[in-house]
Amino acid sequence: MKYFLPLFCLLCINLVTAQQKSFVLKGQLTAVDTKAPLESATVYLERVKDSSLVTYTISDKDGLFQLEDRTYDDNLNLFISYIGYKAYKKTVSIDRELIDLGTIEMQVDDNALDEVVIKSRAPITIKKDTLEFNVKSFKTKKDASVEDLLKQLPGVEVDDEGNITVNGKSVNKILVNGKPFFGNDPTITTRNLTKELIEKVQITDTKTKSEAFAGEEGDDENKTINLTIKEENNKGVFGRVSAGGGTDERYEFAGLVNYFDNDRRISVLGGGNNINSPGFSFGEIQKMFGNVSSISINSNGNFSINGRSFGGGGDGIVTSRSTGANYADELSKGVDVASDYFYSKSNSENESTTERETILPDSRFFTNSNIRTTSDNDNHRFNTEFDIEVDSTFLINIRPSFNYGNSISQNNRFEETLDENQVKSNQTTFSSFNESFVKNFQNDLDITKRLDSNGSFLKFGFQVEFNRDESENFQRSETLINDPDQDDITRDQFLDDDASFDRYRLSATYRIPIISKTLFLDTELSYVSEVRNSVNSAFDFNDATLEYDLFNADLSSDFKFRNLRTTPKLSVRYNKDKFGIGFGVGYVMRTIENEDGLRPEFDIKRNFRALEFNGNTNYRFSDKSSMYSSFSYTNTPPQLRQLQAFQDVSNPLNIVTGNPNLSPSNNFRMFGGFNSFDWQKRTGFFGNINASFTRDQIVTRTIVDENFVRNTTYENVNGNYNVGVNGSFRKSVKLDSTKTLKYRIGGNINSNKRINFNNDVKYSAKNTSVGPSVGLTLDWKKVLEIAPTYRLNYTNSTFDIAQFEDQSFVTHNVGIRTATFVPKKLEWRNDINFNYNPNVAPGFQKSAWFWNSTLAYSMLKDKGTLTLKAYDLLNQNTNARRTITADYIQDSESTVLRRYFMLSFSWKFNSLGPKGSTNDSSFIILD
Repeated sequence: MKYFLPLFCLLCINLVTAQQKSFVLKGQLTAVDTKAPLESATVYLERVKDSSLVTYTISDKDGLFQLEDRTYDDNLNLFISYIGYKAYKKTVSIDRELIDLGTIEMQVDDNALDEVVIKSRAPITIKKDTLEFNVKSFKTKKDASVEDLLKQLPGVEVDDEGNITVNGKSVNKILVNGKPFFGNDPTITTRNLTKELIEKVQITDTKTKSEAFAGEEGDDENKTINLTIKEENNKGVFGRVSAGGGTDERYEFAGLVNYFDNDRRISVLGGGNNINSPGFSFGEIQKMFGNVSSISINSNGNFSINGRSFGGGGDGIVTSRSTGANYADELSKGVDVASDYFYSKSNSENESTTERETILPDSRFFTNSNIRTTSDNDNHRFNTEFDIEVDSTFLINIRPSFNYGNSISQNNRFEETLDENQVKSNQTTFSSFNESFVKNFQNDLDITKRLDSNGSFLKFGFQVEFNRDESENFQRSETLINDPDQDDITRDQFLDDDASFDRYRLSATYRIPIISKTLFLDTELSYVSEVRNSVNSAFDFNDATLEYDLFNADLSSDFKFRNLRTTPKLSVRYNKDKFGIGFGVGYVMRTIENEDGLRPEFDIKRNFRALEFNGNTNYRFSDKSSMYSSFSYTNTPPQLRQLQAFQDVSNPLNIVTGNPNLSPSNNFRMFGGFNSFDWQKRTGFFGNINASFTRDQIVTRTIVDENFVRNTTYENVNGNYNVGVNGSFRKSVKLDSTKTLKYRIGGNINSNKRINFNNDVKYSAKNTSVGPSVGLTLDWKKVLEIAPTYRLNYTNSTFDIAQFEDQSFVTHNVGIRTATFVPKKLEWRNDINFNYNPNVAPGFQKSAWFWNSTLAYSMLKDKGTLTLKAYDLLNQNTNARRTITADYIQDSESTVLRRYFMLSFSWKFNSLGPKGSTNDSSFIILD
C-alpha cells in the first residue's frame, strides 16, 4: 500500500504516448520602424483544426521567444500580437524538433488606439502595466467557478481557504463591476460566480475610490480584483439552492439568488448548519467554502471562520443561521450606490482543558483549568457606499456602516494551582451569566477635487465612529487559598458595564506638482479625537433584601480617556516609467487625558511630541519582475487600562495596577519584496523580508507571591525586534496537451527578541522558527488531480538567565488532495492530512489523521448535483496544541467537530444572456 501513491503518480506522468512529436520553436521580434527588439509580445500556437490553444509565451527584453511542447498535429498556426503593431500569423510545419524562425519584423498598426484595450484572441496581451488573459485559452472543468479559473492563471495562487495572491501579493478586495459584492469576503464571489459570466478581471494595487480618482498611489503590498460581467450576462436571474442532512443530526441548507439588470444588481443569500461552516455553504468540500481550519473569537463576541466575519459565536461546535442581501445600482448619471446587509444567528458549545507550567527564576508552578462555555449570538451588519461624481474633476465618496450585536453566554471554570512538588496552593471555581449589546456606527466621507491635468488635487476627509457596549453579568466565584494566614474569597455579584468609544478624524491634503505628472509635493493636516468612557459598576448580593444592591467600590470604576492628536505632514513622491519613490514626515502633537470619576486622585494629563515618517520605493525591471520596499516610524500611546493607577482586583489571583508614567511606543518597520514570473520557463519566484524594532515597548511586569497570586503592572522596555523572511518558488511543466505538473518549494524564517519581566527579574528571550514546505500538483484535465504537500515547523527559544531552560519543539503536517472526474458526471474529492506534534504533554493526543471525502454526481443536465460528504472519516480530529513562551509551557485541547456523513442535493438556475447561453470572454490583470 505504501508504494501505491508513488507508482500511481509515476504512471500518470508517463502516459505521454510515443505518437506525440516534441518540438522547440524560437525566434526574435523587432519593430519595423525602430528596429528595436519588442519585449512582452504575446506568441502563441493554435491547432489548425479547432483553433484550440496549444502553448504560449512572452518575448524577453531582447525580443527573443521560445515555445516548447508536444503535439499530434503536422501543422500549427503561429500568432504574435503586440499593442500598436499588426497581428502576425503564420502556419508552421511541425516537421523537426528545432524550428528557428529567425527575426520577425512587426508592422506598425496605424489604426491602433494607444489608450484602448482591444479584444484579442491572444491568451496574454501586455500593455504597459496591464496583462490581459483570454479566458478561452485557459481550460477548466465544466461549471468552473471564478476560483477554478484563477487557479489556471500564471502568477495567481489560490490556497485551500480561498485566499488569493498575485505574484506573491495578497488580494484583499474583490469587486464586481467596480462595486463590492457582499462586503469584503472574496470567497462569496469567487466560489459562487461561474467563469462563463465574466468578461474580464482587473487586478490593481488596492486603492480607495478617492485615491484612484486623484491619481494617488495605493497600497502596493495588496491587490484588488475587479470582475467585469459580460454585457450579455448583465440581464437575468441566476443562483443556486442546496440542502442536506447527515448522521449525528448534522444538517445544512443554503441558497443564493442573483438578479442582474445592467447597472442594477440584487443578490440574496441565506443558509444555516451545525457543522462549523458559514451559513451559506453548499455542501461540497473545497467546492464552496471548504473546510474550517481556524476559529477565532473577537472581543465583542463575534467570531470568524477562516478569517470571514460571522457575527456572534465562539469556539467548539457552532450552529448558525445567516441571511444577507447585496444591492448595487447607478441611481443617475454620476451617482453609484452599493450596499449589503447581513443577519447572522449562532450558538456554540465548547469545553477546553489546559495545563500550564509557569517558570519563575527560582521555582516553578503548575496551573490546570477546565472551562465550559455556551453562547447565543445575534448580529446585524449593514454597509453602503455612495460615489457621487459631480463632474469629471469632482468626486464625493460616502461609506456609512452599522453593526448591532446581542450575545448571551454562560461560563463555568475550575482552576487549580500547584507548586513544583504538586501540592495544591489555591483553587478557583467560577460561574457567570452574561448578556451584552454592541452597537457600532462608522462613516467615511472623502471629497476630492482634481485641479488640473498635471496631477494637482485637493482632498478632504472626515471619518466618524461611535461604539456602544453594554453588558450585565451575574458572577459567582470561590477562591480557596491553602495558606492559613490568607482569607478565602467568595463573591456573588452583579456587574453592570457601560462603555463607549467615539472617534473623529479630519484631514486635508493638497498635492502640488513640481514636475508635471512626475514629481509631487503633498501637504497634509490631520486631527484625531478619541474619547473612551468606561463605567463598571459592581454590586454584591444583599442577604437582607435578596437583591444585588450593595455597591462594591473596590471592584467598580468610572473612567473617561481622551486621546487628541494633531499631525501636520509633508510628503514627496516621484514616479517615472518603471520607478517610483516616496517619502513623508509628520510631527505628532498628542494629548492624553484620563479622568477617574470615583478616584479623582488618579486623574492624569500628559502631552507628547514625536516625529513620524514613512517611505516606499518600487522598481519594475520588466513585465516579468519587480521589487518594492517600504518603511515607517509610528507612535502608539498606552491603552486606557495600562495607564489606570488604581488596583483592579476583579480576578483575585491576578491583581492588576496601571502605570500612569508610561510613555508611548515607537515602532520602526521595514518591508521589502521581489517577485518574478518567467513566461518562457513557467517559473515564478516570490520573496519578501520584514522587520520591526520597537522603542519603549509596553510589557507586563508581574510578581508572584508565595501563594502564586500574581501582582501585575506595566513598564516600558527597549530592545524588542522581529525579523521575518518568506519565499516560494513555483514551476509549471506541461507534460502534454492534457497533463500539467506543478511543484512549489517555500518556507519562512522568523526571529524575534522580547524583553520582559519574570517575578520582577528582567530578561530577554530570543525565539526562532523555521517553516519549510513543499508541494506537488499533477493536473490531468477532465481525469484527475493529485496534490501532495508537506510542512514542517521548528521553533527554538533561548533565554539570557540561567533559571530558564532553552526550549524547542517541532510539528509535522503531511497532506494530499485528490480529485477524479471519471466517469464523466462523477466527481470524487479527498482531503487527507496527518498532523504530528510530539511535544505535547502526556494525556494529549500527539498525532491524528484528518480525512474528508466527497462524492458529487451531476444530473438534470448538470443543473443538479447529488453529494455524499464524509467529514473526519477516521474520527481522529483534534486541536491539541503546545504553546511555549518565555515563562510558561502550555498544553491545551478543546471541543472539535468529529466524524459525520451527509447527503445533500443542490440545484442551480440561470437565465442570463440569450436563453442562458454564454460566449467566450477575456479578462485583464493590472500589475
